[in-house]
This record gives sequence, structure tokens and C-alpha cells, in this order.
Amino acid sequence: MTTAIRRFNGIIKELNVSGATKGSLSGLKFVAKDLFDVKGEVTGIGNPTWAKTHGPALANAWAVDRVLNAGATLVGKSCSDEFAFSVDGINVHFGAPDNPQYPDRIAGGSSSGSGSAVAAGLVDFALGTDTGGSIRVPASYCGIYGFRPSHGRIPVDGVVPLAPLLDAVGWFARNSLILETVGSVLLNENRSAVFPKKLLIARDTFELISKRLKPAVEKAVEAFASKFAQAQDVHLEPYGWEGHAKLYRVFQGRQAWKIYGDWITQNDPYMCPSIKERFDFTKTVTEKDFEDATEFRNRIVSGFAELLAGDTVLCMPTTSDLPPLIDASEEDLLRNRARNMNLTGVAPLARVPEVCVPIPLTEKTTTGLSFLASHGNDMMLLNLCRGLLQS
Repeated sequence: MTTAIRRFNGIIKELNVSGATKGSLSGLKFVAKDLFDVKGEVTGIGNPTWAKTHGPALANAWAVDRVLNAGATLVGKSCSDEFAFSVDGINVHFGAPDNPQYPDRIAGGSSSGSGSAVAAGLVDFALGTDTGGSIRVPASYCGIYGFRPSHGRIPVDGVVPLAPLLDAVGWFARNSLILETVGSVLLNENRSAVFPKKLLIARDTFELISKRLKPAVEKAVEAFASKFAQAQDVHLEPYGWEGHAKLYRVFQGRQAWKIYGDWITQNDPYMCPSIKERFDFTKTVTEKDFEDATEFRNRIVSGFAELLAGDTVLCMPTTSDLPPLIDASEEDLLRNRARNMNLTGVAPLARVPEVCVPIPLTEKTTTGLSFLASHGNDMMLLNLCRGLLQS
């Protein structure tokens, strides 16, 4: 970015909404991304013009109520990249949430405030959304746990959408036990006793990561592979991987313009230039483009269902490099986003769950490693996370 960016703790408004007196989340504090409705508060989705043209929410989002009823306390609304249409973690109106482990680098977005608050220890967990990496990128950059569930598993009632066929409610946590406990609440399932038998290592994806990440990532993969009854290398190219980044852009774009196009045309809001450019692209996507993308997406869903059948998980890097510097140019941010989309676009297109776990990079820093499972096998994936990395 060419101008100075304000750094802050990621919380745009402090709240104090107590949860139930008893429950599995009793005593824990959380924040909710500014896409989640909180009764009596305006859901601003990171853009002041949107906030001015919308009234306070009449009820809590389903996910907010769910964790409140389990005993957690809501202590704030957290910053979102505008319209959740970025993975940078820079909001031109509010600033850039801190990255505690890399103070001179971005936290990642669009659930930037939620990830930052968890990483700084301000809360125990945080709610966010993930359309194309908005939970997983901040988790990887900030050194925390992040979970994107199977598409459609968690109700999105009371959450402002971006692309409904890709959007998912996700969450961050300080450790794997809290991550799993929140998952049990939101997914309405007991903890799983199943540890997957087979690990697939997506070797072509590891070719995308930078040289400064590769040694640590490969060391972690080797250590994790020893814990499985079977581990083998696979390549994702036969499952449409090489074309999925372009597909994702079209598939997401048509949905985003249908939701926001009329409002943007009528209100002409000021927004981050790179996000405006993305919206300018979305209005050029035709219905035929979307139909072709949908057909391609359906083939990816079928292919990954076959690949991940049974008690199988897939391992791949979460992000391609260290987070960009806070003063990185728009061109550098765009290149970083494009590289990451080759990794983070897989799970939403395939409709499968993905967990990001922190692995050591240096004595003081980490990067993210991801595991994916078949659609609906979310609790098995959370059990895997806790079993691999007890925290």
C-alpha cells in the first residue's frame, strides 16, 4: 500500500453479551466478524456506506446464538475486509489488524480482526467467514488454528453473504481443544473417536510454496505422515486443480455481483481500490460463464468425493509464503492473493472441510499446514487436529 496504514487490535466495537450460565464454552470469550448480526448492532461488513444504509440487526446470527447458548461471552465485533472480498487484512476505513507474530506484516483477511484478536490472546476463539480463504489465510499468517467446515454444514442465517455457493461460517481458536469444542457446538455433533487411516500428500501443491517455507513444511509433513497407517503422494491435476483458480474467480464473481451490484450502482460507495477492481470484474461475468463454471465445479466436487472417500485426509500447504509486509504494493498483494488462491480455492470448490494448524518455522514463528477431509467428516478432521498437535 502506498499510504500509511493504521494498525489496531482488530476489534471495531467492544461488547459484553453474556452467554448461558452453563455449557461447554462456559468461561470463554469470543468476537464475531462484522458480517454476523448482533441484535441491536449495525452489521457494517467493513464499509461505512453499507453501515449508513442499513439499520441495526433485529436478532443474532444463528452461529452467535449457538455459542452464546453454550456459555461463551461475546466481547466485540471484529474487523472485516470490505464485503469480505479480500484476503489481505487491510481495511481502508478502519486500518489493518495486528499480526502478533509478524508485527511488520499483514494479518490476512477477510476475517482479519477475528484472527488478530485470537492470536493476541484477547479472546479464546472467534467467529469468521471463509469464502476463498478468509479463515485459513489469517490462521496461517497469525500462527493459530482455523477451521472451514463442509459447505452447508453450519447455518448462515444472519450472516451477510458474498457468494452463497462458497460461503461458510468458520472459526479460529487459541488451541486445538477449543477449536474442537467450538466445532462440536456449531456442528451439533459429539467429538469423534475416529483417527483417519490414510494420509494423501498433494505433492503438486507443495511446489507452490516459497523456498523459505519449504524445509519446515516438508519436515512437518514427514513427521505427521509417520502417525498414519498409510501415507502416499498424490497429484491434484487429475481433479481439475490446474484450472480451478480461474474457475473460482468466475464462480464467485457472478454470485457477488448479483448480491451487491444494484446496491453498489445506487450508492457508489468508496472502497479499497483493489476490491473495487474485483467488483468491476464481477459485472462482466455472464450467465453462460457462470453455467460453465458450475459444471466444472460439479466435476471437482465429484472428483474430491472419490479422492477423499473413507477415513482419508489430504495434506497441503495453507499459504504460499510469509505474509506480505504491511506496506506492500498493490501489485505485490495481488500476486500474493493469486498464489494463495491456488491453495485456498480447493476446499470451497470441492465443498469439503479444511483445518489449518500452525507448524514451527523458526523458534518464534509458524506457518500453516492444512488437512482436508470428505464432505461431512468435519469432526474426524477436528479429532485429527487435536491428535496431531495436542495443545
